[in-house]
Amino acid sequence: MTSTTNFTAEAAKAALSDVLTALEAPENVQKLNAAKENSGNEMLKTMQFVFPTVMQIQMEVIKKYGFPDGREGAVQFAQFIRSLEKDDTEVAKLHAQVRSYFLPSVPVNSSTDASL
Repeated sequence: MTSTTNFTAEAAKAALSDVLTALEAPENVQKLNAAKENSGNEMLKTMQFVFPTVMQIQMEVIKKYGFPDGREGAVQFAQFIRSLEKDDTEVAKLHAQVRSYFLPSVPVNSSTDASL
């Protein structure tokens, strides 16, 4: 268990990878599929059913990384991840994968790619 004050990009990558692994566990896939079924294609219902399921799974994982149990730990974790993903593309990529469980994918603006 690590102290959250020393939460590094490496720890963030490990935590996000563990969250993804937990989200892919058979029992959690079943929970997520049920939540998605309940929400249909409606964003409001997705936030009502799917988001809390993803957060519950994430909270179980991040406790192992020194974050407090419950909402406070989830908020702290999110803040650390947001600050780290600005400087670390791997953290950003992993965080996007976690978010994809409850947020629809946003199309990439191809005009920005052309300027590279």
